[in-house]
Amino acid sequence: MSLVVAIQMDPIETININADSTFALALEAQRRGHALFHYLPSALALKNGRVMATARPLQVRREPGNHASLGQPQLIDLATMDVVLMRQDPPFDMAYITATHLLEHIHPATLVVNDPVHVRNAPEKLLVTHFPGLMPPTLITADPRHVVDFRAEYQDIVLKPLFGNGGAGVFHIKPGDENLNSLLEMFTQLSREPVIVQQYLPAVRDGDKRIILVDGRPAGAVNRVPQAGEARSNLHVGGRAMQAALTARDREICEAIGPTLRERGLVFVGIDVIGDYLTEINVTSPTGIQEIDRFDGVCIEGQIWDAIELRRSATGHPAVA
Repeated sequence: MSLVVAIQMDPIETININADSTFALALEAQRRGHALFHYLPSALALKNGRVMATARPLQVRREPGNHASLGQPQLIDLATMDVVLMRQDPPFDMAYITATHLLEHIHPATLVVNDPVHVRNAPEKLLVTHFPGLMPPTLITADPRHVVDFRAEYQDIVLKPLFGNGGAGVFHIKPGDENLNSLLEMFTQLSREPVIVQQYLPAVRDGDKRIILVDGRPAGAVNRVPQAGEARSNLHVGGRAMQAALTARDREICEAIGPTLRERGLVFVGIDVIGDYLTEINVTSPTGIQEIDRFDGVCIEGQIWDAIELRRSATGHPAVA
């Protein structure tokens, strides 16, 4: 199967080719003989019911500083693509949401991965609330009084923006910390959105495990261990990647959420597990496949393309010429 694939992502010129999951996906697609195009989210347009994008033919190679070649820009009708990979980084803001509305016009005749409707309906910190037995004690609210009461009950808490990403704006509020009210005032001034508050899990000192699921099935995991004195384990803020195996609890979590992910067309998902608890379900632009590949000697991007090709062949909708 030879496909024409458009990748909607941030500028490819500046990515870290040893960590970027989209780069791994592009390399694997190219290895399979798929033709690639690259375009920025800002290049999307809806004109007379047609979803267009100014895109450039793309070739990739694992050569630092010379990892991508882009052809001349051309206006393409995304309905002529076989697959669109929606891979731009969050924040999950109105621009992101608008992109899902536009891509909804072409899916599933053109297979959009992940399904734009369910990306829109499944923000990382909200989809997880549909699995209350798997998550730690959690509060989502814009009312400071509820936060104060939650802290009185659980003492040690984590406060973070509901639609944040990459560990930005995450605060560990220990018992006796006098900064809670000031932080709530700051969040209120910056946004009208609710915040999310969770009981602090001491197990995070041993790592925040990222598990990749492909079409609802676990494909591998990497543990992200925070630096000393740091509450966040995200790799780009200094977290250390370590090899990780799936525990019985990890598999129980995956079995509980897998059917929902598969039914919603969420082909490539990264979940975060601390100790025995599921804390996030990442569906926008998950990362971690290159780290797992290196630790476990696997090719998760190959598994993802197997799932995409299977779904694409099952749609029975050839791209419009």
